[in-house]
Amino acid sequence: MAGEDALFDEGLFAAQAEERAAARLDVAAPLAVRMRPASLDEVVGQEHVIAPGTPLRRLVEGGGGASVILYGPPGTGKTTLARLVSQATGRRFEALSALSSGVKEVRAVIEAARRRLGRSDAATFTVLFIDEVHRFSRTQQDALLGAVEDRVVLLVAATTENPFFSVVSPLLSRSLVLQLHPLCDDDVRTLVRRAVTDPRGLGGAVTLDPDAEDHLVRLAAGDARRALTALETAAEAVTSGAKPGEAGSTVDLATVESTVDKAAVRYDRQGDQHYDVTSAFIKSIRGSDVDAALHYLARMVEAGEDPRFIARRLVVHASEDVGMADPTALQTAVAAAHAVALIGMPEARLALAQATVHLATAPKSNAVIAGIDAALADVRAGATGTVPPSLRDGHYAGSAQLGHAQGYRYPHEEPGGVLAQQHPPDELVGRDYYQPRGHGAEREIAERLPKLRRIIRGG
Repeated sequence: MAGEDALFDEGLFAAQAEERAAARLDVAAPLAVRMRPASLDEVVGQEHVIAPGTPLRRLVEGGGGASVILYGPPGTGKTTLARLVSQATGRRFEALSALSSGVKEVRAVIEAARRRLGRSDAATFTVLFIDEVHRFSRTQQDALLGAVEDRVVLLVAATTENPFFSVVSPLLSRSLVLQLHPLCDDDVRTLVRRAVTDPRGLGGAVTLDPDAEDHLVRLAAGDARRALTALETAAEAVTSGAKPGEAGSTVDLATVESTVDKAAVRYDRQGDQHYDVTSAFIKSIRGSDVDAALHYLARMVEAGEDPRFIARRLVVHASEDVGMADPTALQTAVAAAHAVALIGMPEARLALAQATVHLATAPKSNAVIAGIDAALADVRAGATGTVPPSLRDGHYAGSAQLGHAQGYRYPHEEPGGVLAQQHPPDELVGRDYYQPRGHGAEREIAERLPKLRRIIRGG
């Protein structure tokens, strides 16, 4: 049976044949494939995009022509909805995967679709489904623009990444972007129960213990495919050796637990979940919620996130949100980064956790980032001026003739180590960029800094 990543040379007719074959109980199609909805009425969840009057509903019912980008986590029905668009309208269905197709394959499908235009039957119009469209390069995405613009093809693209990060703007502007949500527990439960009894699924060959059902729902984390795959594995375990169609086997909690090691973490390292979890991690540290920070760290570690990426974020956070309120935070973060490089995972998780705890529980100050950003804003606005002559380099022949470094006073020769002397350009005298917040170690700085500024400025 052709997989989702194949190019369907026979278009709609091959897709229909696949659906018919998948419905036969003697075909070794995965349970998740056999249980794909055959109509919108069978779709569970996603009411916000398939309700009457919505653009996708109108498209499936043949009342719309706009291309669509379906964005959402795995197992939420992106491929199913693409097929339903084709089947309900009688259009030819072509499928490409960004993992295995290039510009050549895209152009071949578009050219074939262009040749078919002009015929009178509906199957001459082409629905082009592209899975994992975020993995297409800019050149590959650009190759779609003309055909989408002229409606040579109706594009239905699927992505697990936020398309506003991964899809080129011209293609976005020519398409409807519809976000699919993880299924709720009740939706997953409905699908699991349907799969147990439906002739396309297990056909009543097993019964499902309530505790096992609850575990499958928890295991799914909103992913229908994960729940059905786990159910199929558990059903195979209890029916092995049984005659086909023989009922009476029970899938209990122990069976599910023994056949499925653990739930895969709901996390896409290449997609928007990567950004969302990282954002939550940093914001939890900033909010001094050490427990939430450790939770998000655990999700990143369990998902296989690059520990160097985590370490880099901790180093940045140490200066951005802790800063001089606890100068040792940066030392801890840098040490954690070194530990990652020296010992690797899984042991490096301990150093990452220690740095996370240190930063989350440390006093917070954003005075460092506020100071450098304020200085950068002035520079970008043209407030630069010239370096005072006394501060210019005097270590070359002729510098004295230019007046460079003349009159410079060496602070270490003063008893207090501080003296009156102009350091910034004339235009920026009196501009205070660093404003300590008075938390942690910055409390002492906040008391000392006004005195330093008065001495330096001769006040």
